[in-house]
Amino acid sequence: MRFAAKLKCSKSFILRAGHITVSQILQNHAFTRGLGNTQIGTLAALASEVTFEENEFILVDGQRSQSFFLVISGSVSVELRNPSYVVSVQAVGPGEAFGWSSLLEDHDTLFLVRAREHTTALRLDGHALKAACHEDTLLGMEILRRALALVAGRVRATEIRFAEMCGVRV
Repeated sequence: MRFAAKLKCSKSFILRAGHITVSQILQNHAFTRGLGNTQIGTLAALASEVTFEENEFILVDGQRSQSFFLVISGSVSVELRNPSYVVSVQAVGPGEAFGWSSLLEDHDTLFLVRAREHTTALRLDGHALKAACHEDTLLGMEILRRALALVAGRVRATEIRFAEMCGVRV
């Protein structure tokens, strides 16, 4: 299994629907939908396309968080692992995001994230995104609010998964 994504340098993508810009993707992505044009432009300047192949590790628990990802196509599995087991906590697909710990100062990744299939995402460098949020506090507030919703969803998914493992109906 590979640990590194293949980065493409262009700021526009050829998807099944045809030629589409990063700004258009961001305007329509559930995580960034509703942000202003200036905010979308700021994020578009920070974004690069990455692709992952099936079973490729994207984030490894315990490693320093560096990037925030917006899934465009395909899906990833958010997993908890230890030497005895691996538990898939949540599947994340198009319109969803992962890598929220990269928004925190000096924080390690808490989950293993693995591609379930060929997956395309927008990658935003965590340091650059944090700097943009400090520069534009309205953008920062929106990113924080949306990231907190991600965290809450991940906590809930973990709670549900462990309840299922214990035989508790949720």
